[in-house]
Amino acid sequence: MSKNIVILNGSPHKNGNTAALCDAFAEGAKAAGHNVARFDLQGMNIHGCLGCVKGGKDPKSPCVQKDDMALIYPAYQAADIVVLASPMYYWGFSSQLKAAFDRLFAVAELDAEYRNPIKDCVLLMAAEGDSADNWKPVLDYYHALVSQLGWHDVGSALAGGLFLSGDIRKGDGHPALKQARDLGVSLR
Repeated sequence: MSKNIVILNGSPHKNGNTAALCDAFAEGAKAAGHNVARFDLQGMNIHGCLGCVKGGKDPKSPCVQKDDMALIYPAYQAADIVVLASPMYYWGFSSQLKAAFDRLFAVAELDAEYRNPIKDCVLLMAAEGDSADNWKPVLDYYHALVSQLGWHDVGSALAGGLFLSGDIRKGDGHPALKQARDLGVSLR
């Protein structure tokens, strides 16, 4: 059965390492018959969450702030799978991804008990470091986030050992590109 997938790409680099992971994942997901909507957050006008708890009144426009999140909300609401894609910045997500993700709370405000819609989730991440200690803080956060939301982690592709934008494509390409594509193909 075809799934609706939304990719939130938090990389500031249009053709960088994280973007390449997104490309590979989307290629695999589309090959498997899934629908993919991708948002490259760096090029969008998205403001940080105000914490005002005044959203949730209009399902078509759940947040009181009117910016490019209006493009993301319908895709997110229709999505079966949310892909969080980011370079690792100080052992966490980029500010671009964090800002957009925080703003998804407006959708939870549509529910009287502030429940988030249940989704499957994928993590795509590129990083300079490639040791278990390097990945641990961000993976701990990711798994805690998914657990607290009641979501289901369906996999990740982690590309370590990358420093410069585009390093992932050097030589025969980083093994995480195949892992991302295979992950996209494997979704059921």
